[in-house]
Parts: sequence; structure tokens; C-alpha cells
Amino acid sequence: MGRGSSGLHTAPPAPRSAVRQRVDRLVREVAKFGAVGGAGLLVNLLVFNLVRHVTDLQVVRASVIATVVAIIFNYLGFRYFTYRDRDKSRRTKELGLFLLFSVVGLVIENGVLYTATYGFGWDSPLQSNIFKFLGIGVATLFRFWSYRTWVFRALPVQEPVSDGAESFLEKRGRSEKPRVRQRVG
Repeated sequence: MGRGSSGLHTAPPAPRSAVRQRVDRLVREVAKFGAVGGAGLLVNLLVFNLVRHVTDLQVVRASVIATVVAIIFNYLGFRYFTYRDRDKSRRTKELGLFLLFSVVGLVIENGVLYTATYGFGWDSPLQSNIFKFLGIGVATLFRFWSYRTWVFRALPVQEPVSDGAESFLEKRGRSEKPRVRQRVG
């Protein structure tokens, strides 16, 4: 039996189930999406409040400006951090879809703020920030689904060649009996 550098032979780790691997990948993706989204949330709220306090723009217009800045920030974060391992061969299509779904998210996000401000008259700075935050939350659910499904598409999973070849040889070796050659002559 072979010995490692520690002098003990250790078995390779047991392979994890396919379901467990998919769940682990999804958890990592959600964590990365959340990290970029959290930073984008801060950018969005900071720009929103800055524009509201520095200009005389109406609440929803200030929110739209902040959302656009956050969309640009988020695209860079998603492309180069969250989904950096995804298909990069169709950047123009990817950017177009990202912008399309981002605009839908912008409408969702600012629709919540618009309804609160103009439908219910809740337009104090605190109320505006609460409904801006709520709108971002609702739009984030849509964005996560649409970005992962349509924009940053996963590349097909490829099995390592060595695993397939080794398992093929192992199966073949177990199923066949050794052939004995007879000498003629």
C-alpha cells in the first residue's frame, strides 16, 4: 500500500451527491449576488439621498437617477465577480438583456416608491427611504431570477476527462475475464 508524506494512507474524499453540489453552487451564487447587491444597495441609497438633498428634483426622479448609477455599478460587480465564470462569448446580447431586465427592475423599484409618494402621500425623507428600500427588495427578487436565468447563463458542466476514462477502464476491467492465449504449434 502507498504511504503519503505523513506515513498513513488516506482514502480520497467521498464524492458528494449531485444535488448537494448544486445546492452548494446556488448558496455561493446567492452569497456573491448578495455581496454585489448589498454594495449596489448602498450606492443606490447614497446617490438617492445625495441627489435629493443637493437638488430640487422630485423624489421619484432622484430615485431613477440613483437606480441607474446602481445598475452600472451592479453590472460591473456581477460580470467580474458574481458571474465571472459564466459564458462571455455573447457580451452584446448579455448587456442588452441586462439592461432590459434592469429597466424592468427599475420600474418595479420606483413603482413602489411612486405609489407610496403619490398614491398615499408618504413623502417624508424617512418614508421615502423606507419605500425606496422596499422597492429595491421586491425588484431584487426579480433581478436575481432574470439575471441568472437569462443574462449570465451558466456554461454546460463538463465532466473531467480523467474521471470518465478511469471509471470506463475500471468497469471494463471488472466485467471482462482475462484472456489466455494458447500457443499453436
